[in-house]
Amino acid sequence: VFSTDRIIAMSFPSSGKQSFYRNPIKEVARFLDTKHPDHYKVYNLCSEKGYDPKYFHYRVERIFIDDHNVPALKDMLKFTANVHEWMSQDEKNIVVIHCKGGKGR
Repeated sequence: VFSTDRIIAMSFPSSGKQSFYRNPIKEVARFLDTKHPDHYKVYNLCSEKGYDPKYFHYRVERIFIDDHNVPALKDMLKFTANVHEWMSQDEKNIVVIHCKGGKGR
């Protein structure tokens, strides 16, 4: 996990067997709801898989970027505009960004 005051980068929030070696989705949700209630938005940059956005109160944006590939410029512009809009709404707002492993994208 990489973190600044307003940006958290992490690996995929997982369930089942993958939660043994990736972030358990329920624990990620509990942490965010405890530390940043109503002030976080999750960005899933993993094209390979998704999850039910209800865990994060439907504050999830999905940008489909294939593993080991450069994202399309339009996708990066969409992503950065969305992050800027969210962060500008409230100084308490944070973003949580992840792909599969937490470092590739």
